[in-house]
Amino acid sequence: MVQAGLDKSTGPARMRLMHWMTAGMLVVVAAAAAGSAHAQGHGRSMGSGGVGPGMMMFNGPPEHIARAVDHLLDGLDATEAQRSQVRQIAQTAAVDLKAQHEASRSLHEKAQQICVAPMIDAAAAESVRQQMLAQHDQASKRMLLAMLDVGKVLTPEQRAKLGERMRQRQAAMPDRMHRMQGEHDEHGEKPKP
Repeated sequence: MVQAGLDKSTGPARMRLMHWMTAGMLVVVAAAAAGSAHAQGHGRSMGSGGVGPGMMMFNGPPEHIARAVDHLLDGLDATEAQRSQVRQIAQTAAVDLKAQHEASRSLHEKAQQICVAPMIDAAAAESVRQQMLAQHDQASKRMLLAMLDVGKVLTPEQRAKLGERMRQRQAAMPDRMHRMQGEHDEHGEKPKP
């Protein structure tokens, strides 16, 4: 408990401050983990820090994954055998990642329970944070393995073309984000700081 580290002479104001600081830390950890899980669970490209386009092929039903694979391989002169291999890699990874995402839900529930408890348990919060980090690391490793497996199916020329396409998409990202923000502004939504 947070109070355990404070001696009896500590005033109520300091104890409230420690309580709110711990709660704030938990909210930040839970929000970061939720963002991570959102990226994993919905297959987003994860912005400039992520692996890039193609992550959507690790999420959804088989027909969605097949379309995402086809979209990824369009313009690379991929053979039907390559497309089939990449579909299988993506579908297997999607099953693994879905199971990991579902397991992470219980961690998010635990974090919420800690945040709203009458007394904040810092040790429990740290334990949940460590578990969230381990879960995120496991999902990240699984996505990397799948991308490496896809890379092995493609020729060096196909990988180079794909890399160039990813660089172009990344370079265009600020413009897309700016346009999206403009669309939100037109609909009466306030711009985010």
